[in-house]
Amino acid sequence: MSERPDPVAIARRIVQRRDQLGLSEGTLAYRANMTPAYLRQLLQTGPEFDPPAFVRIATALGTAWPELLSGHRPDAPPGQADADPRPLLLHLTEAQCWELLGTHGVGRVGLPVGPAPVVLPVNYAVDARTIVYRTSPRGTAAPAEGSPASFQVDHIDDHRSLGWSVLLLGEAHRVDDPEEEQRLSALPGATPWAGGARPLWVRISPSEVTGRRIGTG
Repeated sequence: MSERPDPVAIARRIVQRRDQLGLSEGTLAYRANMTPAYLRQLLQTGPEFDPPAFVRIATALGTAWPELLSGHRPDAPPGQADADPRPLLLHLTEAQCWELLGTHGVGRVGLPVGPAPVVLPVNYAVDARTIVYRTSPRGTAAPAEGSPASFQVDHIDDHRSLGWSVLLLGEAHRVDDPEEEQRLSALPGATPWAGGARPLWVRISPSEVTGRRIGTG
């Protein structure tokens, strides 16, 4: 005869998983298609009260119902412990960083403007392991020739505690060759999102490329 599931242990695992994902009680109830009051009742009474509802809770938590039921992954190899739910910080190789940067996107450029550095969002393109973007010659994002510069792109999922970040450190140079400007204009993502005249091309040549990924073990 199989043992009856322990409602207290199941409720504890559900709350722990909910906290790991950064979900409120109301958000979990909404994702599981039930009211918060009914969710609380289920956690008190156990899965025998409404088994399909607990399956919906497991789905809303991004896990399998047998895992919540027993506290163990059903597909884990024999003798292997469950994965550590705590976030891990992993260092990326330079090749991985450039792969995440892709060919174009939106990032943040950091420049030493005025009494303090400024960080500005720009849409960019990747050209031969450098970052290029367009701006106004008199705009804040137009650095002096050879100015130190940083560039960062990231993607963060707050609810799942997952994400990555890539940081480039180097120098900013103004592109003043008409043929080079024409070639850069044909790159994917080259058209500035912001309105107005932005004829100046800026190239950030990195001397250091680092990246980190946050995940779970």
